[in-house]
Amino acid sequence: MRTTVKFSAAAAATAALALGLSACGTSSDPGSSSAAGASADTSKPLVVAASPTPHADILNFVKKNLADKNGLKLEVKEFTDYVLPNTATQSGEVDANFFQHKPYLDDFNKKKGTDIVPVVDVELEPLGLYSKKVKDLKELKAGQSVAIPNDTTNEGRALKLLADNGVITLKDGAGTDANLADIKDAKGLKFKELEAATLPRALNDVDAAVINGNYAIEADLKPAKDALALEKADGNPYANFLAVKRGNEKDPRVEKLAKLLNSPEVKKYIEDTYEGSVVPAFGAAK
Repeated sequence: MRTTVKFSAAAAATAALALGLSACGTSSDPGSSSAAGASADTSKPLVVAASPTPHADILNFVKKNLADKNGLKLEVKEFTDYVLPNTATQSGEVDANFFQHKPYLDDFNKKKGTDIVPVVDVELEPLGLYSKKVKDLKELKAGQSVAIPNDTTNEGRALKLLADNGVITLKDGAGTDANLADIKDAKGLKFKELEAATLPRALNDVDAAVINGNYAIEADLKPAKDALALEKADGNPYANFLAVKRGNEKDPRVEKLAKLLNSPEVKKYIEDTYEGSVVPAFGAAK
C-alpha cells in the first residue's frame, strides 16, 4: 500500500475492530442466504467489496485487463472501513471481499457470528525491521533498543519476524498473539512497545524498529531496499485474500476470479506497481 493505503495488515484492521466491531453490523445472520453459491445467477456481475489500495487497484487491473476475455463480469465496490465488507458479504449485498488477513477474519467471525472464509491468498504488505544506526542484523548487540508495535496482532507478528531472523528466540508454542513474555532469549536487547503509527518517527530514538508496510512507505522507506529483515509472503498468515460467505467458494465466478488473482499477469502488476511495498502471496511464474 501507499500513502494512506489500506490496512497495515493489522494496525488499521485492529483499530477498526476495536472502534467499530459492535457498531457497524447489519441485520444479517450466519445462516442467511447470499447472492452467490449454487443458486447464484452467473450471468450477473460478481460484486467484490474492497478497500481502495492495493485491493481495489488490483481488482480493477483484473477487470480492465483480464476479466472480459475470461468470461467474468466483475464489479468492484470500494469501502474505507474494515467491518462493512464482511457484513455485506455475509448478508449477500456483495458476493465476495478482498481486504483482510486470516487473524483479523478469525477474530471478526468469532465476535460477529459471521461465516466468512478465505478463497485464495493474493498479496502481503510485509512487516520489516528498519534502522538508521545499523546496516546489518549482525550489528544489533546486547544493550541496544528495538521498538515494536504494541497492539496484539502486530506485536506477535513483529516478534515472529525477529525470531525468524535469529534476532531473538521465542518460547515453544508462541503463536500469532505472542508478546514480550513469550521471548525465551532476548539476546540482551531492550524492547520498547509503541503504537504502530509512531514507529517510523521512533527510528531516531532507538537502534531499530519493526514497522508495518504502509507506515514504512509513508515515511519514505522502501521495504525491499531499506529493511534489514522483511516478512516472507509464502505461507504468511497475514497474506490478504479473496473471501466469501461459506458455501459460496464454488460459485463459478468466484473460481474464475480466484484463478485470475493468482495469475502471472497479476503477479507482475503487483511487483511492478508496488516495488516491494506490496508483494504477491502466491507463486505464479512471472
